[in-house]
Amino acid sequence: MASSERYQRYFKVSWDRLQNDIRELCKDLEGRTFKGIIAIARGGLIPTGLFAQEMGLRNIDTLCVQSYDAMSQREGVTVDKGVDHDGEGWLLIDDLVDTGKTARIVRELLPKALFITVYAKPEGRPLVDRFHTEVSQDTWVVFPWEPNPPADA
Repeated sequence: MASSERYQRYFKVSWDRLQNDIRELCKDLEGRTFKGIIAIARGGLIPTGLFAQEMGLRNIDTLCVQSYDAMSQREGVTVDKGVDHDGEGWLLIDDLVDTGKTARIVRELLPKALFITVYAKPEGRPLVDRFHTEVSQDTWVVFPWEPNPPADA
């Protein structure tokens, strides 16, 4: 489906908002210990860095998954790099859960990880353990690190 058909709205996330939303998610995790954090690359890389800083964690790994090209979802999901465990004791971080296509794959790979996204859409929301803000399914979330956000965002 083309981006113009699927996405009717935009939700612009500022750096300040992103940091505040992550701080609030981290408050829910106070007192818990984790072996480390797994970032779902690429979207989860920057949020993972912010989570790691906020929680004082230094052990960071990546799960490299492709499901988007620009603003369009790809037909399939490709796992370019996995990890060698089931996620027990680890945080799994992504920026957003959308349709759940990527989330289903990473859940299969890391069923015991605590899966957190900063933002969630209704179709993918049931697949994550925690999220901060829900946005409508027809909304494109514009992150502050995006080099070329849509002109009408």
